[in-house]
Amino acid sequence: MPERTSMPRGLFADDALPLYERTAARLLDDLHATAPRAGDRLPSERALATRYGVSRVTLRAALAELESRGIVCPTSSRGWFIADIEENATEPAQPTISAPQIQGFADYAQAHGLRTSSQILRSSVRPAAVAEAEQLRIAPGAELFDLLRLRLLDGLLVVLEHNRLPLAVCPALAETDFSTASLYATLRAADPPQLPRVADYSAEARHPTPSERELLETGETMPMLVATQLTFNQADRPIELTVQVYRGDRYRFRASITNQAVPVQTP
Repeated sequence: MPERTSMPRGLFADDALPLYERTAARLLDDLHATAPRAGDRLPSERALATRYGVSRVTLRAALAELESRGIVCPTSSRGWFIADIEENATEPAQPTISAPQIQGFADYAQAHGLRTSSQILRSSVRPAAVAEAEQLRIAPGAELFDLLRLRLLDGLLVVLEHNRLPLAVCPALAETDFSTASLYATLRAADPPQLPRVADYSAEARHPTPSERELLETGETMPMLVATQLTFNQADRPIELTVQVYRGDRYRFRASITNQAVPVQTP
């Protein structure tokens, strides 16, 4: 008889989180209510997706999130099971989210009730250049998915976005229509799931190039905010290199700055 296991609480924040994380939080609440045992089998993905009113893609991303926390584990043919929390948990007993979360453009829009749309300028697979290969830790010439889009919120142009990802992390990228699909949702639905965990992010203001002025429909004096992001997955592997050129009048960057206390050693 498997031992009854306790579920760690406090893993998720509020409604600002992406849908898959909110679904994971609801599933975790249900697991608390039913007090499952390690080794108990979860309902099928179809049943869970119906219960929570989400797509199978979102449901799988939610399960992958719980798997990354050591709460559930999959098998190749029998579905999902409750993990042995005491042995497999990768977080403290009552972890909390205190750091900013990696959030895609579509995730942000959904959390704020905004409608997204995209105009695809380029979507192709090509060999990675040497500089790209170095940043993404792949071999020069390896297959790279190259996506260039104009992103809109409620019909208004906001950003010119250039995404580059190693095709090997998610071969479905090459077959997906990103005029409507979410890039991060596609990554989360990959096998195995690719969960954006941390990113190196930098931003600078500059004047637009002639092509940027034309694409973003701005004048010569409109400033651009250019953000460069290298995103890493749950295994600390770089999976996305992105440059975003925002219209200066339609973007604001916010961040929390913390002064981490340094222990003082006394003699």
